[in-house]
Formats: sequence, structure tokens, C-alpha cells
Amino acid sequence: MSAILPLRTPHGDTPSPDAFPRLRLVLIGRMEAWSLAALPVLPRARKTRALLAVLAMARGQPVPRGRLAELLWSRRGEEQQRGSLRQAVHELSESLAPIGVPLLVSTRETVALRGDLVWTDAVELMRARPGKADALDLLTDELLVDMDGLDAAFDAWLAEQRARLRQAAATRAAAMLATAEGPAAVAAAARRLLELDMRHAEAWRALISALREAGDRAGALAAEEQHRALSAAPGVAAATERGAAPAARGGDPTTPAAPLAASARPRSARGARLGVLPLRVLGTETEAHLAIGLAEEIATALARFRWLFVADGASLAAASARLGETKAAEELGLDFLLGGTVQRSGARVRVSLQLTDLRPPATIVWSQRFESETGDMLALQDQTAAELVARIDPEILLIEAERATQRRSVAPTAYDLLLRAIPALHRLDRDGFLEAGALLERATALDPDYAPAFSWHAYWHLFLVGQGWSRNGQAFAEAERLASRAIGLDPQDAQALTIHGHVRAYLHHSLPEARALHERALALNPNLAMAWVFSGMTESYLGEHERALQRLDRYKQLSPLHPHAFFFDAARGIPLLLLGRHEEAAEVARQAIALQPAISYPYKVVLSALGHMGAASEAAAWRARLAEIEPDFTLARAIARNPMARLEDRTHYETGLMLAGVR
Repeated sequence: MSAILPLRTPHGDTPSPDAFPRLRLVLIGRMEAWSLAALPVLPRARKTRALLAVLAMARGQPVPRGRLAELLWSRRGEEQQRGSLRQAVHELSESLAPIGVPLLVSTRETVALRGDLVWTDAVELMRARPGKADALDLLTDELLVDMDGLDAAFDAWLAEQRARLRQAAATRAAAMLATAEGPAAVAAAARRLLELDMRHAEAWRALISALREAGDRAGALAAEEQHRALSAAPGVAAATERGAAPAARGGDPTTPAAPLAASARPRSARGARLGVLPLRVLGTETEAHLAIGLAEEIATALARFRWLFVADGASLAAASARLGETKAAEELGLDFLLGGTVQRSGARVRVSLQLTDLRPPATIVWSQRFESETGDMLALQDQTAAELVARIDPEILLIEAERATQRRSVAPTAYDLLLRAIPALHRLDRDGFLEAGALLERATALDPDYAPAFSWHAYWHLFLVGQGWSRNGQAFAEAERLASRAIGLDPQDAQALTIHGHVRAYLHHSLPEARALHERALALNPNLAMAWVFSGMTESYLGEHERALQRLDRYKQLSPLHPHAFFFDAARGIPLLLLGRHEEAAEVARQAIALQPAISYPYKVVLSALGHMGAASEAAAWRARLAEIEPDFTLARAIARNPMARLEDRTHYETGLMLAGVR
């Protein structure tokens, strides 16, 4: 989330100084509200948030109090509705008070939000000029993804607004296609329109024609095949028509319409969507509040991973009670559903969890049991949630990456391209790795506001340098540019922050700055395994080796089977080596190499340790293996790259390499 307000609105207007927006509202995706000074002012109560959203979508027009009450409290009597609305208006005024300028205009009959002082992403998209490309960049997700299930009347209103928003986006994308010139521009515009409306026949014809004109015969045939498959799918056309019709009618923005079919709702283009069910209680000794509290703690912890979109628990529970768990998940457009059981016997608590991938055929893709003996239930919730989310985050990422690799869309999003690149970072096959770099470069070009694409591309550059595959110094500057761009786009992204921290430490040897970035990352997401590893490495570079080991212990406690364990586990060898615990350092490095023989840096740790141990014959074998991966590695290169701050640490590492026979 960027708290910087735009100097120009997407429809091209320049706001006057007197009417400059004081409130920035994000309604696309999860709802956010920020003051000009970057203070969060989103109300705590969900219905008060819904009130703010309805007023914002009215674009400054007064909305009758009766209409607002009916939207949010449709099942209550008239007197109760009025009282609830008064309370919500009061709460909204209190929440917006830090802005310092009255934004609400309230009379006995109506309530309005001053449109001249509020910037709302969805409103800007809908009123942007047709063909204005940057307006479409605002449509990163569904409208108000965390507000389903609030009230039947509000759900109907929300479905109407979502349809209007998508129709507005499709209209603008169609205008872009109509004015595009040249095969590349036409293909790009057609793909943009197909992301919004996969049934748009004219977009398919334009894409196929552009691909043929560009000489991409295979791409054209693939597009034709995908178009035929979509045309033959039953029920999709009707769903699309129902979604588009309300927007075409125009009229009162608070008028309800029939909800969109689940099949017509788009998946998130930027991450996986996950729901956490209340845990089922087993046994008579288990308190219901323990199951509810644990589920809430898990959902809160998962939401700290910025690439995951976690459904609101209350919305999911309400929809599940009405439709059943599977139908509710479909209704909310979820990709994954996490559920399980909790059982208590005396002081011992057992939590069993299962993750279901909801894409057909629905499959349980992960399960784990957590057991603890404690009298402190809050500590149990914290511990279980921390270990769960640290383990489940990389699992979901790998599942998504595998799906993206198997699914070759003619119009891949930046998220698709990122996912396709990730497996190569695990395999470290040089050709595949370089191809992954090209995919990440395409992702950043395709969506220049997508922070994860930039942070993963910076991470890729760390491997590029570490493996000795960078042929010039440009990789250092490029890694810095990408990492800085990522945290500029999303300063709340803990992974982007810790990757930037490692870029500063490993590539640029700016250790105090790196430490600050890692601390910020851990404050935002204390369950991010990568942050504990990179923080531990920085502490060791600074000479704080015992502190480094403590941080690396925390990583291992959180995520003992992390997919990047070959990299993360090897980090432990650095402080062990510099503490003079050479046998332990060598063993850690050997184990990391056994997990992934293609990664080069554990070889350097084991060589330095063996040099100090006087194991010349074993060192010779490891030198030969390292030469196959990084033939240009020399003692001079090791000295130049060494980020260690203390002279005695640098000398210890380099002397070990020299004793091991590194030329």
C-alpha cells in the first residue's frame, strides 16, 4: 500500500489545492483507508467500513438514511435500523477525525461523503476516460474482497458494484484495443481485455490476428484452441451476461441486483486466496473459545504474508452456515481452505490442521499435527499459529508455482510469470535459472506496480552473484534497484524488506542499514522464515555470532522443512566457522550440499572449515566439485565479496580457504 496520493487522477484531472484529497480509500482488494499523513483511519467495525464504502461509491452524492439502514441492517425493525445507523455514522466520524477536515455531510434525511476530499480507487477507475491505460492498473483484485456475508442486502449491492466496476474496466480495455497499432501493441491490449472478459470474441480475433502477423504461429494456434474451449464451456456465457447487464443500465449506485455467479468472479491476479475455518472442537474438555481464538490467530498471522489474500473469518463463517463450507468457499472465490480440529486433555492440547486446494478436483495438499503441554492458552495460540503459517506459506507458493508451470495461459499475469520462475530458484540449473530471470523481468515490465515481482527478481540476482554467474558489476546495481523498488511499492511487505536487507549486506556490505531492514521485516511478520535467516547472516557478518545462531535456531523452529532449506540451513555454517567450531560448520555445509549440490556457497564454508582442520585430501575433492559450479572462484574473488565487518573474521575465513588450497 502506498500512502502517497496521486497528483493526477487516472481520468486526467488535476485537483485544485483547496480540494486536494484528504482521505485515500482502497476498495479494490482488502479495504484500506489512509489519511494524507499516512495514518490508518479504517473503522474497526465491519458495518461501519461498509457504510464508508457505500458512501464512497456514491461519489459525493447524498444517500438516504433509509437506504443505508436497509443495506446494512435489512433484518432489523425500522427503529433498530435507525439507531444502528446513528451509531455507525458516529463511529465513522470518530475514525475519520485524525484527518482534521470534516468529510461527512449528515442531515436528518441523508448522509454523504465529500467527494472532492476523497480519492477512491474504484471511483477513479470508473470515471477515467476510455482508453486511459493507467486506470486499469487499479484493478488488481475483486472489489471489497473482505466484505462478503455482511448482510443479504449489502451482498446484493456489492455484486452490483463489482459488475459495474468490471464493465467499466472492460470498456476502457476495449477502447485501448481499438486504438492499438502494431502486432505487439494489439496483442498486449487484447490480452488486457481478455483478463477482464475471457468471452470477448473481438479480443480473441485481434489476439490471434496479431500473433499471426508477428509470426508466432504456435501462439496463434494456442489462442484459437483456448478460445474454442471457452466457447464450448456451459454456463459461462450466461454468468458473464448477468455480470455485465447491471453496469450497462447505470442508475443509482446503491440499487441492488442479483449476485454474480461464483464462476463469473475472477481469481486474484496477484496472489492466492485463502480461508480459515473455525476449528472443530473434539472432546468435552475443550473450550469453544480456544478453537475460535486459534482460528483467528492463524488468519491474522497468515494475513501478514502480503502475497496471500485471507478471507474475512466472519464472512466465511456466515457463508458456511448458509451454504456449507465448500459452496461458501466457491462463493468467496477461494483457492485454499484451512480447517481442522482442536482437542484438549488436561494441560495437553492437540491441534490437527488440513489444507485443501479447492481447484477441481479438490485435494488435501498439506496436513500437520501440533501438540503442546501448557496452561497458557494464549501462548499456545501464538506458538501454533507462528509455526503453522511459517510452514504453510512456502507450501502454498510451491503448489501455485506448479500449477502456473502446467498452465500456459495466452495472457499470463505478472503473478503467473513470477510463479513460473520460482521452481528454477530451487533447482539452480543454470539454463533454467537464466530463463527464470527473463520471466521475472517480463513480470516487472508487465505490472510495474507489483512489489513481489521486484523483490523476487532482486532475490534472483542474489543467487546470480552468489553462484558466480554474473559477468559484470551490473547485477549489484540492478539488485539494489529492484529491491528498493519493491519496498517503495509496498513498505509493509516483510519479504521485500528482508530481501533488500540481504542485498545491502551481502552485495553492498552496508551492515547497519541491513540490520535495520531485517528488524523492520521481523516487526511486520515475525513468522517469516527468510527474515530470521537473513537477519542471522547479517548478525554474523557484524561479528554477533551467538546472536546469529539464535536467529537461525528460530528459523529452524518455525519451518524445519522449508523448500529453501538448502540455502537457509547453510547459513548456520558462517557463525559456526567464525566461532572456531570447524567440525560443526563443515557438517552443516555438507548437509546443505546434500539437499542441493548445485548451490555454491556451502562449498566455500566447508572448504574454509576443512582448511583449518588440516583435511587437505577432503578439501581437494570439494574444490573440484566447486570448480564445476563456479570455475572462476578464487581467493581474490572471495576477499572482494566478503561482507564481514571484523578483520579477525575476514582473516579467519580467508585463511581457511587458503589452507584448503583455493588458488
